[in-house]
Amino acid sequence: MPPAEPPPTPPAIYAPAPREVSFGQIKGRVAAGTRIVSIRVAGEYKGHANLDGRRFWKTLSLPSRDVTIRITTVNAMGDKASSSVGPVYGLSRRARPHAAKGSLDRALQRKIRALVDAFPGTSSVYVQDLLTGKGAAWNARARFMGASTLKLGIAIEVLRVLSAKPAPDSQIGSLFRRMLVYSDNGAANDLEAWLGGGSIYTGSARVTATLRALGLYDSYINGGYILGTADRAPIPLNVVDQPSYFNTGKYTSAWDLARVHKFLHRGAGGHGPLLGLSGHFTASDARFMLWTLAHVQDPGKLDRYVGSEPGVSVLHKAGWISVARHDSGLVYWQDGGFVAVLMTYRSTGVSSSSDVLAGQIAKTAFEHFSQAAAGARSASGRLFRF
Repeated sequence: MPPAEPPPTPPAIYAPAPREVSFGQIKGRVAAGTRIVSIRVAGEYKGHANLDGRRFWKTLSLPSRDVTIRITTVNAMGDKASSSVGPVYGLSRRARPHAAKGSLDRALQRKIRALVDAFPGTSSVYVQDLLTGKGAAWNARARFMGASTLKLGIAIEVLRVLSAKPAPDSQIGSLFRRMLVYSDNGAANDLEAWLGGGSIYTGSARVTATLRALGLYDSYINGGYILGTADRAPIPLNVVDQPSYFNTGKYTSAWDLARVHKFLHRGAGGHGPLLGLSGHFTASDARFMLWTLAHVQDPGKLDRYVGSEPGVSVLHKAGWISVARHDSGLVYWQDGGFVAVLMTYRSTGVSSSSDVLAGQIAKTAFEHFSQAAAGARSASGRLFRF
């Protein structure tokens, strides 16, 4: 009796990777003799991938949630082999990162200004469409007490130092998730101490140095957290009103926070300044950090109104103390995405009105940018119709 044929080699999936976001690109390598490569997303058949020799690829729309992707190959004899990857958080294929020059959207600027004027305190806003670069801002260079928003800087420094994203069951992986998803101050302090060889202050100095290397000169972190809590007009980057405590402890600006999120978005596509840092920060790290932010357990802020819209994902990081309350993040939907930052301050104390304003800012930007995207698609259809 002839020996049994060995089973076919399962496909190797190069992209996406587990615990990362994906803009719909699927690619990998198959065994010699493969004739068909089929794709299933969360159990649903999504057709065949393109096949060139032993390479396969396809770009498709993924659900805006965690999914498992299964690749199955079939050879000439009908033998099948499969590989799976997950969890992968799907983001719009239309929001795939690319360079976009910033420019002022005057209509949006008027809408944002009206919201800011109605707020009983000092505020700072920055919003920008990730596809067109158009946006608006108010008081965006003013420095506010950064609070937990600067945990984004700690996270970037941790990933810069590590040679790969931390394993979920490792100590660093657990601290990383607790710091971003649950805004755990103790976890942030432990990571700063790890970065500083046992010293929180040395660790925070390393974080500040990396922020400076990224050109984020309005941001500074010193010490740990208290346990418990062209022919186009440029988007205006000015200081209209700044809290008096801006130069102590931890501070940042809406402009700097917006750039952090834009750097992560660009980094997820393999470009931008994060990938130019010394150390080991990679595109995979950016996608992992965005995946983590997609699971933040802090509702009712930027996501207050848009978070319930079909296909909308809000990847954000908030921060608050008794007199300041902020939220910053990325909002993605089927036609694109935008960055949004709101920082607020009241000497007598902030309240949920700051969260409501964050929700109004995101809702206004979403409606404005989605209408513009729909208009652009309609114009494109008329242009190419014969």
